[in-house]
Amino acid sequence: MSKRDSDDHTAGATPSQHIDARIKELGDWRGDMLARVRALIQRTDPAVVEEWKWRGVPVWSHAGILCTGETYKSTVKLTFAKGASLDDPAALFNASLEGHTRRAIDIHEGDTLNEKALAALIKAAIALNTAAAGKRRKSGS
Repeated sequence: MSKRDSDDHTAGATPSQHIDARIKELGDWRGDMLARVRALIQRTDPAVVEEWKWRGVPVWSHAGILCTGETYKSTVKLTFAKGASLDDPAALFNASLEGHTRRAIDIHEGDTLNEKALAALIKAAIALNTAAAGKRRKSGS
């Protein structure tokens, strides 16, 4: 079992505590970037819910998954669950472009983060999730 999959140092931790531990564990530019993205998401949506899924992936949700924050050797990947349905005027999406649902942003060391455009994507994802949740409620009544 890898350190990533181990939960001995975070047993019983909340999702937010797991994310804190991941950021600290990374200890490099990836941890710094994950922390920046997380703070941006929380500023953009104070009601966002942090989750810890799939044995070690930070997930941010609001009426459904907004995006995940995966970390790899040379990349921080933000995968938007319904990214293919979102307008991306700043062309932030640069990965998983062939899928019919998801879209991702691969961030590499030294990349500049367009925080204004990322906040707009987050707001669009919230609006899409909220609209879908409203339709589900209406059809179920």
